[in-house]
Amino acid sequence: MTYIRDLLAAGRTVSFEFFPPKTDEAERQLEKAIRELEPLSPSFVSVTYGAGGSTRDRTRDIVIGIERDTRLTAMAHLTCVGHSRAEVIALLEEYRAAGVANILALAGDPPTDGPAPDGDFRYAIELVELVREVDGFSIGVAAHPEGHPRSPDRESDRRHLAAKLAVADFGVTQFFFRADDYLRMVDELAALGCDRPVIPGIMPVTNARQVQRFAELSGAAFPTELAERFEVVADDPAAVRALGVEVATDLCRRLLDEGVPGLHFYTLNRSTATREIAANLGLG
Repeated sequence: MTYIRDLLAAGRTVSFEFFPPKTDEAERQLEKAIRELEPLSPSFVSVTYGAGGSTRDRTRDIVIGIERDTRLTAMAHLTCVGHSRAEVIALLEEYRAAGVANILALAGDPPTDGPAPDGDFRYAIELVELVREVDGFSIGVAAHPEGHPRSPDRESDRRHLAAKLAVADFGVTQFFFRADDYLRMVDELAALGCDRPVIPGIMPVTNARQVQRFAELSGAAFPTELAERFEVVADDPAAVRALGVEVATDLCRRLLDEGVPGLHFYTLNRSTATREIAANLGLG
């Protein structure tokens, strides 16, 4: 088995994130993206998990399929809100039996179309501790450079993140657009005695309005100066994508110069922008 903690110990990682498709056409698009990105030989790829476990079966099937049918190492996202311990343990045992050795442990959000479901968990650290108890996995957790949107302040956010990382092996950040936000987070974690690697997450902007909505939901800032640059080319999709690739490439270069442990690309199940950024950076 390939553990992400070992990959990080050996050197810088490059990874890609996908989400479970909801339609046959979207499934074909995901398969195409995986085929086109596999030649870059990423360190690992991850698959997201819907609110309240809404994509549990699809996520599981995609993760196991990637691990079984490709040369890629898969990491399964797993949320715990609305789940029982027995449900989570059963899923972890299924993953372990299929050779999936990496879990991104998340609290998760309740479904947006109904009341919060009952479950045995409230916080991500409870899931991290359970995955560690089940054993056999390298465990990652989510980090928010600008603070989790539900955190009362940055200081408490960093304390909670450091507590999760004390049990987990590594972190992966929500996407962000200013390198200084990530670097400040790392310094604040170090001041708390936390030295676990935290991989920065990068989202290439290919649709400025869509990414701005994502940013608002995640608590990330879409800087005004960046929004203004995209507004100039808003009516030209090709120019938007080209600018998005340029902006993401510049961000990655700054992060690499600062010695980050890896780069994690939010692909939105498309490969073109990520492949262009990788080429610009000489990755793969």
